[in-house]
Amino acid sequence: MQKSRQQNPVIEFENLTLGYERHPAVHHLSGHIHQGDLLAVVGPNGGGKSTLLKGLMGELRPLGGRFIWPTGRQQMAYLPQRARLDLDFPLRVADFVSLGHWPRQGAFAAISGANRRAVHDALHQVGMDGFEQRSLDSLSGGQLQRVLFARLLLEDAGLILLDEPFAAVDESTTQDLLALVHQWQQQGRTVIAVLHDLNQVREHFPLCLLLARDVLGFGPTAEVLVPQNLERARRMQAPFDPLAPVCDLDVESAMPEAHRHD
Repeated sequence: MQKSRQQNPVIEFENLTLGYERHPAVHHLSGHIHQGDLLAVVGPNGGGKSTLLKGLMGELRPLGGRFIWPTGRQQMAYLPQRARLDLDFPLRVADFVSLGHWPRQGAFAAISGANRRAVHDALHQVGMDGFEQRSLDSLSGGQLQRVLFARLLLEDAGLILLDEPFAAVDESTTQDLLALVHQWQQQGRTVIAVLHDLNQVREHFPLCLLLARDVLGFGPTAEVLVPQNLERARRMQAPFDPLAPVCDLDVESAMPEAHRHD
């Protein structure tokens, strides 16, 4: 990773606790992320991974602590889990991808020739040439995921949040989309991805956050995905407890120094 990127933190977590109805799902997270980082968020189901992305998007207010944006709040592009997307309606691929223009131009802006070319170029980058007129509900799982990434391309955001982007996707599509993730990094974009395939994380994501509601590791992937941390995560695989009490640890005692990403 380039040194210049390491000098530009874009997000800081200060004793951050997130949850629902005052019951925490992410406990006392501290650390920071730099411009151009590729960060994988891993851990058992119910461990707080998607909750963290929702917090970054502003869908959840912190129960404690805070997000800090040292250079100002970033423009974000967010790809939720496939299960959260309602795509069972007859929308054409080109029309769906063009929605990526909305964050900058608004929902009712006229579609210009330049916008149509951008849609074509985005589909070309993800290997979906010729699919512009196809209906979303006619696509395979891998084709649909490529189209979702094409829309992210048009959003042109500096911070990209991906929630299980390669789940139930064929290997060829996964490798093509991972190549796109690396292109984003080379462009100086920051990518935070919730993932389950630890081999994939080790190969493609230099940084890792291991969550099991508590933070079990945050830093270089090789230092986080060690057997003792993974065993702790396995033991903490109990479902999210909606009656868990709110924690009130102070900032100084909330996070071991080993969990900070410096």
